[in-house]
Amino acid sequence: MNSVRVADIGDYEGQEVRIQGWLYNKRSSGRIYFLIIRDGSGFLQAVAVRGEIPDEQFDLCGALTQESSIVVTGRVRADKRAMGGFELTLTGIDPVQVAEEYPITLKEHGVDFLLDHRHLWIRSPRQHAALLIRNEVIAAAEEWLRTNDFIKLDSPILTPAACEGTTTLFETDYFGEKAYLSQSGQLYVEAGCMAFGKVYCFGPTFRAEKSKTRRHLIEFWMIEPEMAYATQEDNMVVQEQFVAHIVKRCLENRRDELLLLERDLSRLEAVTAPFPRVSYDEAVEMLHSEGREFEWGDDFGAPDEAVISSRFDKPVFVTNYPTKVKAFYMQPEPGRPEVVKCADLLAPEGYGEIIGGSERIHDLELLEERMREHDLPRAGYEWYLDLRRYGSVPHSGFGLGIERTVAWISGSEHVREMIPFPRLLNRIYP
Repeated sequence: MNSVRVADIGDYEGQEVRIQGWLYNKRSSGRIYFLIIRDGSGFLQAVAVRGEIPDEQFDLCGALTQESSIVVTGRVRADKRAMGGFELTLTGIDPVQVAEEYPITLKEHGVDFLLDHRHLWIRSPRQHAALLIRNEVIAAAEEWLRTNDFIKLDSPILTPAACEGTTTLFETDYFGEKAYLSQSGQLYVEAGCMAFGKVYCFGPTFRAEKSKTRRHLIEFWMIEPEMAYATQEDNMVVQEQFVAHIVKRCLENRRDELLLLERDLSRLEAVTAPFPRVSYDEAVEMLHSEGREFEWGDDFGAPDEAVISSRFDKPVFVTNYPTKVKAFYMQPEPGRPEVVKCADLLAPEGYGEIIGGSERIHDLELLEERMREHDLPRAGYEWYLDLRRYGSVPHSGFGLGIERTVAWISGSEHVREMIPFPRLLNRIYP
């Protein structure tokens, strides 16, 4: 008898199957044990009835502890009352290991305790669902990019130069030289797009930000496409199609997980391209109309972004930010050097920025001028300047933060639960 996955159990109605998994929970009514079994793909109720399986097998059910690893056999039957619409009538049970007393019980625990036991917490239904949605977001993102002829180009984690400003760099020793953990793979995919046309990188990025908000992580993952011969307008069209595809795939393939997390699916169903666009100037006027004090030229904080996005039922682009609050490599707007050709994509419902993107400076002299203004050491960027010396073209790109995107799609409150092992200001364990 072959083992089957809980996720596929509906294909085996009326058949006897074997499931390899773990005991999530159990309860008894004397002659009957109800076992909740998980196998990584889902949760399934198995029913053991005294007299229908050997007595020693029935007694084994009583000896099993939470998270014991077990292999069970049984007959699949439909039951609308059961989770997933099916349950298993047990015919046999074989313990692999009877677990010690499990620290995470079904009662409430504090967040610090749960984060200390993150290696076990990810087994619980809500955390399991969030991480399955994360997996779907990543799979859908790469599916769209590959379907649209983007080449994956891996960028390095150790770099000699900053991408997003020097104040949030993690510095390390590199055989006597200074090196930094990557803030972004963008500079490297700019080189890649000049070789392949359309590329993307996907990997961890690091920001030494002393922030404890629900929207920030010290280590987070970004997927970063870059396109040669692409304007900022082209860039935004790609972004809205990209995000709409990701949301659609999550609705198609992770509906059960979204419902378990009590997500309002109608909010996600509204996410279709095109997305609304407002300029930074218009966004500032929105804040003033809501009575918020905000000075033109400042960057938006989380409360500001929440006010702006609350006027829309889908993600909204905020375009043309002031030059002084954005990175050194962004192309200025013709006739308005005080703003740049960029856009942040704000998710609705107060989740904030999920994408930052821009058209990049392609003129060598202007890029050198910007680097001087930002006091960047030229030696670490000579290779980047080479891209403007040898066949420079207008090009654009963006970075999508995986954890914030998953938090928005899943309707979750904190990004720390959208990554398997979060790195926070006060946490590097486990």
